[in-house]
Amino acid sequence: MASKADAFDVGDYVVYPKHGVGRVIELQSEEIAGMQLDLYVLRFEKERMTLRVPVNKVESIGMRKLSSDKTLKEAMETLKGKPKVKRTMWSRRAQEYEAKINSGEIVLIAEVTRDLFRPDDQPEQSYSERQIFEAASSRLARELAAMEKTDEPTALEKILDVLREHAPQYYENTEDA
Repeated sequence: MASKADAFDVGDYVVYPKHGVGRVIELQSEEIAGMQLDLYVLRFEKERMTLRVPVNKVESIGMRKLSSDKTLKEAMETLKGKPKVKRTMWSRRAQEYEAKINSGEIVLIAEVTRDLFRPDDQPEQSYSERQIFEAASSRLARELAAMEKTDEPTALEKILDVLREHAPQYYENTEDA
């Protein structure tokens, strides 16, 4: 096994950029095409998915440990900020949002969550906006839940509480009709 400072142990929660938070359930060594390969076996409960990641690919994939407390705090502060909505075509913005979610960076995921959040008194979102918001907020909630040793619904409620508390100030006086 590669001895790295950021090596993962069985039982560790990790963030796999394209799938979110998973847990290392096993370390395997397999022979594939005549080569010996060390693998992390990850389990993603929400998706009911198991993934085998070669140890030597961890860095290039961007797999990482859970965020630091400092980074989590930064993400939660990001939720309190003013939503940034670019005036570009939705398809372009959707691609940018998806790229941020798939980056696995918790602060970027918090930006998407903040930017697509709609308070109850605001106009409805389109179906695709809602889908991307749910993907981002769920990804953020899973990492928060793993870090705070709670469940995803509790973590999601905490995120939504922050958004509900801070969003109204940015939406006032938008409906002067």
